[in-house]
Amino acid sequence: MATPCFYCEGCATDLYRHPQLDMDIDSVKAIYADTAVSVREHGSIDDVDVDMLINVSFLDDEVARAWKIVPTEPIIVRLRFSLSQYLNGPAPSVEVFQPSNREGFSLGLQLQKVISSFVSQQWKYLSNETLTAQQKTRHTWFKPGGTIKRFRAGLSILSPISKSSGQEHVLKVKMIGPELKVNRLMNRTMAYTIKNTRGELLTYTTNGKRVAVSAVKSPAHITTKQLIELLFSSQAFIQCKSAPTLQHGFLVQVMKYAEQRIPTLNEYCVVCDERHIFQYASMLKPAVCSRELCVFSFYTLGVMAGAAEEVSNGAEVVDLLVAMCRAALESSRKSIIFEPYPSVVDPFNPKSLAFSPKKKSYDRLQKALDSIMTIREMTQGPYSSIKKQMDTIDPLAHPLLQWITSSNRSHIVKLPLNRQLKFMHTPHQFLLTSSPPAKEARFRVARKLYGSTFAFHGSHIENWHSILRNGLVNASCTKLQLHGAAYGKGIYLSPVSSVSYGYSGMGRGQHHVTTKEELGKRYNRINTIQQERQGQSRFLQSRNLNCIALCEVITSKDLQKHGDTWVCPISDHVCTRFFFVYENGQVGDADINTQDIRIEQEIIQAIETKPI
Repeated sequence: MATPCFYCEGCATDLYRHPQLDMDIDSVKAIYADTAVSVREHGSIDDVDVDMLINVSFLDDEVARAWKIVPTEPIIVRLRFSLSQYLNGPAPSVEVFQPSNREGFSLGLQLQKVISSFVSQQWKYLSNETLTAQQKTRHTWFKPGGTIKRFRAGLSILSPISKSSGQEHVLKVKMIGPELKVNRLMNRTMAYTIKNTRGELLTYTTNGKRVAVSAVKSPAHITTKQLIELLFSSQAFIQCKSAPTLQHGFLVQVMKYAEQRIPTLNEYCVVCDERHIFQYASMLKPAVCSRELCVFSFYTLGVMAGAAEEVSNGAEVVDLLVAMCRAALESSRKSIIFEPYPSVVDPFNPKSLAFSPKKKSYDRLQKALDSIMTIREMTQGPYSSIKKQMDTIDPLAHPLLQWITSSNRSHIVKLPLNRQLKFMHTPHQFLLTSSPPAKEARFRVARKLYGSTFAFHGSHIENWHSILRNGLVNASCTKLQLHGAAYGKGIYLSPVSSVSYGYSGMGRGQHHVTTKEELGKRYNRINTIQQERQGQSRFLQSRNLNCIALCEVITSKDLQKHGDTWVCPISDHVCTRFFFVYENGQVGDADINTQDIRIEQEIIQAIETKPI
C-alpha cells in the first residue's frame, strides 16, 4: 500500500523509496533545518530529485558581489538519484544554481564541476550497506577533549546554524600557534585555548579580551565564526578538498564538502580544479589557470558570457582596464610588468592560441589593442554593435577585450555619487577589493589585535595591469621595483595624498593644480554628461591618466613610519579599498591627510554604506 509523501508537496503517492535515503534526509534536517532539503519524485519513473540548500550568508558582502552571488539566497545543489536503489543505483547527476540568479551565476558552473567530481569519486566506494555500517559506529561531533584533527573531520566550520544553535555546544581545542585575537561573528559558541610561542596558555572571551589561564582551567568561549577566522590564519583551508565524514550520511557529506569548497573557489582553476600557482599571492575572483587545455575549455564552455555583460554595462571600468593594459604594453618595462600576458584562443582555429605567453608578440598585441581603443572611442552602442565593428577591423580585438575583462581578478566597481569621496576631487572613483576571503579574514584578526588606519598608495598606471591580477605586493628589491627602497623592503604608503600623487607619475611636468572653482565646475560638468549619456566612455577623452589607491593598513609595530612615508613589510596587512583616477594629471589644490579625523570618518562611512 502506498504511503503519503512527507517530503514533497503535491505528490499523491509514494513509490518504494530506499530507507537509507529517508535516513539521510532526516540527518540533513536534524543537523541543519527542516528547510535545508526538499525532495521531488518523478511520477512513475524511478527517479528522485534531492535539493540541498547551502547557506552562503557567511560570505562577506563584497565577496558575494564580486562572485555574483546573492548572499541572502541559498545555493541549491540538486542531485538526481534512483528512488528505489539510492546509493546502489547509478551515480546521480548534479545541478547547482540560485533560483533568482540563474543567468548571472557563472560561479555555479565551477561549483557544479567541483561537486560532480567529488560525487563521482565517492560513488566508487559507496553502497547502502557500507553507509549503514559506518553509521552504526558514529560518534558525536562535539566530543569533549577532541583533537583538531577530529574537529576538522567531524565539523564543517562553515555550516549554517542548525536548529539547535540556541544550545551551547562546547569544544575544547588546544592549538600551538602565534598569539591571535579574534572577533565575534556568530552566536554559537565554543571553548578555545591557544598556547603562544612562550608556552603561555591564553583564552579569548567573546568580546576579544585575552585572558591568561592555567592548563587545568576551563577555556573561555569564542564563537564559531571567530574560529573560522583563526583557522583561516592558520592555513586550515589547505584541507578544503578533504572528504568530510560519512557518519551522518551521504547527503550531509555532500553539503559539507560544498560548504568547505565555496570560500576557496578563487584558489582553484575554474576548469581543472587544480590549485593556482601564483607568483605573488592569490586574488579575489575565480579564474582559469594558464594550462592551454584549460584556456581552450574556458573559452568554449560559455564562461565568457560574463565578459559581454561587463563590456555593455560597465563601460567606464572596461575602459579603465583597457587603458591600464595599454600603459603596460607601451612601457619600456613591458617585459617585466606586462604580466600576465594574454592567453587568447584563435577565433579561426579554436585548437590554437592567437596570443600565448609561450610565444609573445607585443607588436601584434598592440595592433589588436589599438583596434579596441579606436572602436571604444568611436562608439558606445550596444555590445553586439561593438563586437561587430571590432571583428571587422581586427578579428583578434574582441577576443582580447574579453581576456582583459575576464582576467581581472579584482573587484572594481564605479562608485555612485552618494558614495564618492568629494575631497578626492575626481568623478572617477571606484570601489577596489582584491583580497580573497582568507586574506580578509587574516586582516580582520590583525585589525582586532592592532587596529587599522587608512593611507594612499601611488603607482604609475602601467603597473596596475599587473596589480589588479597579481595583487598589491612587496616589490622592494625585486625586478618590479621602480622607485627604490630608501626606507627598506615593503609596500610604500602615505597618509598624505601629494606623496602618493608623486609615485603615480603626477608632478613630472604634467601636474596641473586647479582652483576650487575649476574643480567644482569640471566635477559637475562631467557627472551631468555621464547622467545624460549613460555608458559613454569618459577615460578615452584623455590618454594621460594617473591613479592612486586608498588602502586600509594594520597599525602594528611592523608598520614603519618615516614622516609622511610609511612602509609595511607584510602584504597581508594592506588591503585596497578605493581607487581614484585623474585625467591629465589634474588634482586638487590641497593635500588630503587620512589622519584627519573628519577625513577618516568620511572614509569609514563610505566603506560602510551598502550596497553599491
